[in-house]
Amino acid sequence: MTGFNAFWYSHHLFAIVYILLIIHGESTFFVHDWYQKTTWMYICVPLLLYAGERSLRTRRSRQFAVKIFKVSVLPGNVFSLTMSKPQGFKYKSGQYIFLQCPTISSFEWHPFSITSAPGDDNLSVHIRTVGDWTQELMRVFTEPCSSPNHIGLAKFGQPGRIDQRGLPRLSVDGPYGAPAQDYRNYDVLLLVGLGIGATPFISILRDLLNNVRLAEDQTDSSVTDMSRSEDNSLNSINSQTTVSATTTSSSMKKKPQRTTSAHFYWVTREPGSFEWFKGVMNEVAEMDQKGVIEMHNYLTSVYEEGDARSTLLTMVQALNHAKNGVDILSGTRVRTHFARPNWREVFNKIAAKHPYSTVGVFYCGMPVLAKELRKLSLEKSQTTTTRFEFHKEYF
Repeated sequence: MTGFNAFWYSHHLFAIVYILLIIHGESTFFVHDWYQKTTWMYICVPLLLYAGERSLRTRRSRQFAVKIFKVSVLPGNVFSLTMSKPQGFKYKSGQYIFLQCPTISSFEWHPFSITSAPGDDNLSVHIRTVGDWTQELMRVFTEPCSSPNHIGLAKFGQPGRIDQRGLPRLSVDGPYGAPAQDYRNYDVLLLVGLGIGATPFISILRDLLNNVRLAEDQTDSSVTDMSRSEDNSLNSINSQTTVSATTTSSSMKKKPQRTTSAHFYWVTREPGSFEWFKGVMNEVAEMDQKGVIEMHNYLTSVYEEGDARSTLLTMVQALNHAKNGVDILSGTRVRTHFARPNWREVFNKIAAKHPYSTVGVFYCGMPVLAKELRKLSLEKSQTTTTRFEFHKEYF
């Protein structure tokens, strides 16, 4: 009954306040007609809205109960949950969901950004244990059994082969809108995440990566169709006309992707944080041969690269990356830079590389950096031909 529980349950005392308001309204001595006792009018509207929202959430939580496929404990008090995607559950990259675990509390719902892409088969979130509820959630999914009444650690393997009997039930509510979900409305993306604030952008990167794969598959299939149509043209001109018409009609149905480039800047203090999305960063670096996605990792606990105190580390890092193609700090193909980024140089570089384009600047993290990014977005929109539109989300 401490921490968030004290906040949550104390706010439910509003029920007593409403009952007292009704009693007070009905006990007015100078008003005799019922329709002049207007207290009920002011109470019924918010009560109906509240009851409707709770009923909708309860119904959706029963519909969107999920199965846990994988739990990964990561450095920096972070763990990830990979779940089954409920039937009919549709979302956009950048949105978030509410999670409820009845084993911990039957009333508490907590929001978490979705880190999987809409095209993925599963649903995933990354959770940092910063409160009593998240700590308890991590415990019930990771600690081994100590008694028959204790929820134990399941043996996770391939999806679909997991014994769900030893796991607590997890309900999902959502998805809910967030600023980053409209990233498709921009020509270029500048994604800035601080620490765990990178989670909504991982879904966007995965979605862009899926689009890159889809474009490559379409290119390969188009080449195959063209070769087949050329072979068929030797036998029949009519068949060639039919194939080309079919190819043209199918290509007209697909809506072109407006976003042509993305720049992702991840700033963190702990080197172990790069383990959170190591697989995604390697996947993007391997698949993105055309340079659609640029990824930049910054470690603020190390002096900047020009400083003498980090010269040796910079040299070793550069040699290892040039020889093996792997960064020694992040363990990925994305090279890690030291200290904080020079955001003015970042904006100047993007403005020079993408003139006459609309850049969506999406930030997720602590409020301290939001003012600087907003100021630079307004300044560079006025002094360059590139238009920057700033959006923020605080974690």
